[in-house]
Amino acid sequence: MDSSHGPKRPSRRLLLVVLAALVLVVAAGGVYGAWYILIGPSSPAAVTGAAIPPGGNVPAPASLDGTWQVDASLGSFGDFSSSWAGYQVKEQFAGIGGHTAVGRTPKVNGSMTLTGGSVSDVQITADLSALKSDDARRDGELGDLGIQTNTFPSAVFKTTQPVVLTLPAEGKIVSVTANGTLTLHGVTKPIQIALEAQRQGGIVAVSGSTNLVFADYGFQGPTSLVVVSVEDHGIMEMHLLFTHA
Repeated sequence: MDSSHGPKRPSRRLLLVVLAALVLVVAAGGVYGAWYILIGPSSPAAVTGAAIPPGGNVPAPASLDGTWQVDASLGSFGDFSSSWAGYQVKEQFAGIGGHTAVGRTPKVNGSMTLTGGSVSDVQITADLSALKSDDARRDGELGDLGIQTNTFPSAVFKTTQPVVLTLPAEGKIVSVTANGTLTLHGVTKPIQIALEAQRQGGIVAVSGSTNLVFADYGFQGPTSLVVVSVEDHGIMEMHLLFTHA
């Protein structure tokens, strides 16, 4: 029987070429990972407290009671002195080690109602399609992978009970816990967020963070040839600047 008409096996040379290509890809991933961690762009620091932006000068209202709204005109997203929401998650690079990815969006809006020493009706919406990190490729992957911002572009936090928040003298910081719900990736779950707040004139700054388990919201962190694994949990953080409506 003429074996020339049967299925041809790959030649040894072709197998060696494919193997070499795979080795180069893995090696490139390791080199990129080393560059990224050792000399690549640095990630922004974690949110450390409610901060009034430099030059923030808004006169105090006659009464602190009433509706306060997130004011996007205050501060700068360039140094994260503005209002923003974002994430932190640890990645593992091929052949090199770990790196903490940080992504933030300045497109945040919302409001809260202050009555005496109680805050109620808090609703904050973040546009996740505007998340920016130190790598545009990571940002692009989130459109269809992970939190899938092309399908679920918004995250929404709402309080489910009033928050006791007696604003202190200017420049003093108070710590509180807000109970509410977070809608992320189309899933709504109860959540607690530890917050800090301070007031200067007519500006109320609020910052906070909480841990999230991705599976609770029906997704997992995206991976690639370079990023071989992502932890199954991360930190949601925010820095918000409110002015009286």
